[in-house]
Amino acid sequence: MTSVPVLLPPRRVRSALFVPTGQPRFLAGIDGRDMDAVILDLEDSVVDGGRSIARENVSAWMQSRQQGVGPVVFARINRLTAGELDDDLTAVVHPALQGVLLPKVSTVAEIGQLSEALAWHEGRRGMPLGTIRIWPLIETAEALSLIDRIAACSPRIAYLGGATAPGGDLARAVGFEVTAGGLETLFLRSQVLIAARAARVANPMTGMFTVIDDLEGFERFARESRSLGYEGLMIIHPDHIAVANAVFSPDAEAVADARSVIEALEAARRHGDGAIRHGGRMIDAAMADTAQRVLDEHDALLQRRRSAVDRQNTTVTGSDAFR
Repeated sequence: MTSVPVLLPPRRVRSALFVPTGQPRFLAGIDGRDMDAVILDLEDSVVDGGRSIARENVSAWMQSRQQGVGPVVFARINRLTAGELDDDLTAVVHPALQGVLLPKVSTVAEIGQLSEALAWHEGRRGMPLGTIRIWPLIETAEALSLIDRIAACSPRIAYLGGATAPGGDLARAVGFEVTAGGLETLFLRSQVLIAARAARVANPMTGMFTVIDDLEGFERFARESRSLGYEGLMIIHPDHIAVANAVFSPDAEAVADARSVIEALEAARRHGDGAIRHGGRMIDAAMADTAQRVLDEHDALLQRRRSAVDRQNTTVTGSDAFR
């Protein structure tokens, strides 16, 4: 497989909202939402015969985007066997595009095929090689059986996850039936997560919860996913954005505890102790590393919020200048 340089760390994503692209009105409402990312869907949400229009809508919307402003932008293209890869990438490849979701992956070779096609389209657009990431969607039994190889097969892979929704592609492929407890998918979600971590995939994502009005159930699913080690969720409705962002962000209690762990260990080290009792538990260097990660994540989210506010203030000031 062609070597691809990794240029910049991928942006962290807690919530990634699927957006239908068959009608421009769905795209027009994106910037009024607080999700970390949008997934422009050219696959399942597009009616038969409507993909050309959907591509035109996406292409026009992408031309209006400024790189690094607003939510992270992904596009879910069609499975490679559909024979629409070039048409899909022509519509979506743009400097503001963070990555491409490849549905129904079945082989490692498909990742290589997509990577080669992305390299050609990046060159056509004058973009640096490796700009666009790949997000394989684990929706087939074949992909599950090859998950270790898929996760590690390309440096373009920065996001990875499986969709375990009731009645979805993976449910049909494996044959499981979703229950309230979720034990039927625990092994699958854990298998994908461990493969992602072993391959150093930056942002493992999972999903999806399809009962729109059950916010308690969605929060329960999100917290369970977070406890497994996932970094965020694919979501299908705006009502789920705030919950996902909150669950996958360190809360005030976690931040305060992380600070206390680091401060306690720093004080102990000055007295020659590498492990101490703190708050009724033993802490050592490993706990300090984990605590520092919590603080780094918290600081990064604060910086992102400040940047968003600064951009809004700049926009207002610029608009005022022309009045």
